[in-house]
Amino acid sequence: MPWIRRQWQRLRESMLREKASPEFIARGWAIGMFYGCAIPFGFQLVLSIPTAIILKGSKIGATVGTFVTNHFSIFIIYPVQCWIGNRLLGGDLSYGAISHALREVVREQSWDALVRIGEELVAAFFVGGFLFAAIFTPLVYFGVRAFVRRHRARKSAQPDLEGQDG
Repeated sequence: MPWIRRQWQRLRESMLREKASPEFIARGWAIGMFYGCAIPFGFQLVLSIPTAIILKGSKIGATVGTFVTNHFSIFIIYPVQCWIGNRLLGGDLSYGAISHALREVVREQSWDALVRIGEELVAAFFVGGFLFAAIFTPLVYFGVRAFVRRHRARKSAQPDLEGQDG
């Protein structure tokens, strides 16, 4: 649990360190979450940073928000995402088959491995990913915005004790 606590602290600090509006910060984090869910690992930053610039969102948030999918979480998130996407498309791929196919792609890191997983699994990845993005992007936007607002309200309500002799 100490690792999780440290990671939360790092995320929290990167959110609260920015001097921009809560909406600007939240927009960046939501952009990162969207691409973190909907786009394959490795292509997310190429899209999230320019989108943050265009939509006037936090580039820090857009970067860190994509880390929902990382070298550790993709082995859980991607198979679930593909399984759900496959079910929505009316497919019958098992979770085990999906997990195995995705592990092979990650292990080999080649176009051949990607081609072998087939169109059905690629389509399932994007359908499941866009579903996750549709659910989690607004949650992240409103959650981060509320978190930053609450933190700033608490901070401004505290008396400034610096420079006062005790």
